[in-house]
Amino acid sequence: MKYFLFPALIFLTGCQSSLLSQDNNDKENHINQTKYIASTTDINQALLVDENIDVIHPVDDVAFSLSSKDVSLRSSDDVWQRIREQLTFDVPETNRVIVQRNWYIKHPSYLTRVAKRAEPFLYYIVEELEKNNVPIELALLPIVESAFDPFAYSHGRASGMWQFVPGTGTRFGMKQNWWYDGRRDVIASTEGAIKYMKYLHKFFDGDWLLALAAYNSGEGRVRRAVNKNKSKGKNTDFWSLDLPKETQAYVPKLLALADIIKRPEQFNLNLYEIANEEVISQVDIKSQLDLAKAASLADLSLTELQRLNPGFNRWSTDPDGPHRLLLPKHKVDNFEQKLSKLSKDDRLAWQRYKIKNGDNLGHIANKFHTSIDLIRQVNGINGNQIRAGNHLLIPVAAKSLDSYILSQDQRIAKKQSKPQQGIKVTHRVVSGDNLWDIGQHYKVSGKNIAKWNGFAPRDTLKLGQTLVIWQKPSSSNKRVETARINASVEQAIMRNITYKVRSGDSFARIADKFNVRISDIERWNSLSRNKYLQPGQKLKLSVDVTNNI
Repeated sequence: MKYFLFPALIFLTGCQSSLLSQDNNDKENHINQTKYIASTTDINQALLVDENIDVIHPVDDVAFSLSSKDVSLRSSDDVWQRIREQLTFDVPETNRVIVQRNWYIKHPSYLTRVAKRAEPFLYYIVEELEKNNVPIELALLPIVESAFDPFAYSHGRASGMWQFVPGTGTRFGMKQNWWYDGRRDVIASTEGAIKYMKYLHKFFDGDWLLALAAYNSGEGRVRRAVNKNKSKGKNTDFWSLDLPKETQAYVPKLLALADIIKRPEQFNLNLYEIANEEVISQVDIKSQLDLAKAASLADLSLTELQRLNPGFNRWSTDPDGPHRLLLPKHKVDNFEQKLSKLSKDDRLAWQRYKIKNGDNLGHIANKFHTSIDLIRQVNGINGNQIRAGNHLLIPVAAKSLDSYILSQDQRIAKKQSKPQQGIKVTHRVVSGDNLWDIGQHYKVSGKNIAKWNGFAPRDTLKLGQTLVIWQKPSSSNKRVETARINASVEQAIMRNITYKVRSGDSFARIADKFNVRISDIERWNSLSRNKYLQPGQKLKLSVDVTNNI
């Protein structure tokens, strides 16, 4: 999802759907953010894992049964057929569309992977689009935005399947707090995406292509392009506008996908079949519930439950709601029967805590990985005053925190644990710290610090937050002068790879992509940075193969 009239932010778009160059004959090999997805087992294969979209996938895909029995689908029972019958957008045979279509055609495994991610949610999305009388093509938008991954995020602060940034998410009804992020909630974000698209459609006088362009780069940017053409007496349709290169490719991507869905046999493609029936259901759970207990009641693994309910940041649902879970439909009856027998006190685990001298609610909340508000609510506390010697009843996770592997804390821990190049030090945020100053202190970029720690460069640092920072070995000894730095050395695991230069690549861009120095690229390949790189040219690189999240 895009920024809503926030042009001053670091990225103009929440989801950075990368441009496949219009004049590069090697379009199918386009790669974005490769370093986030490098594999320890097969680096060259990993270079193609998510080359068509510039978002980060912090968790692995999860395969589990959405039906009580395996059935062979008839074509009429396939949700793709339902979509196919309602496609209405004109798909012009222009180079901009053909380039995108060719890429998808040449990567059928990518389409299959995305379809498997979409399988639990696509029927629901199609139902919601039909109810709201908006084009069925919008069901394909999460492919362009996030490769249908509700955990996907970008360093432009966008998150979720529909890629909302915080401000736009709030504007269109997505609650965001310590416990819960509605941008990742499939129900809340789908509802918000439909509202936003309807707003944009009206904003651009019924032009869906302009609405889609604005979804990518913001209505302000698109409106300025329209007004510019209008003042010059030029056409103001999408194809005539001077828009960012990314947006010029963004709409053609959606149209290319629609064309493929409409006539897959003409491109020798077999789409992964998705049942045209409800496979997940919303369950009203009434009040807060530990996710581990919910998974047990639903006869699911904790990971499976979290994959279906990615909006919950912590070990339980939000105490203030939404009080709902998405579950495989065939699991619902049994879950509801078991839940009805669960007492209120058994919904969460509890610990009796004796307040010590020097304690405050913030310290206690951090210690037990819960929120101050919940401690206040459970213990009937108004304000922040507590007294040493008294006891508090604290709701705690039913399992060890590392069991909740898709929680926000565990996703960040996984990100921080991945080795990079150089020397690893840890930095604890203190009052007055900001990303720029920390970067200057360690001689690294603030953007890299954000990347290593799984947040966006514009996110607010928190007191006590621990940051992982990777320095060049030559400067490591200079950094251990401060008492607040706890340094530890971790050597990265390296592998030599061959990288094919893409259109638009430069020494600096490749160095940044793989977290290497330009001087090393020159040395490894006997090249000079003063010479232009050519598309298709092959470079030898030594990169960290575990540099993924």
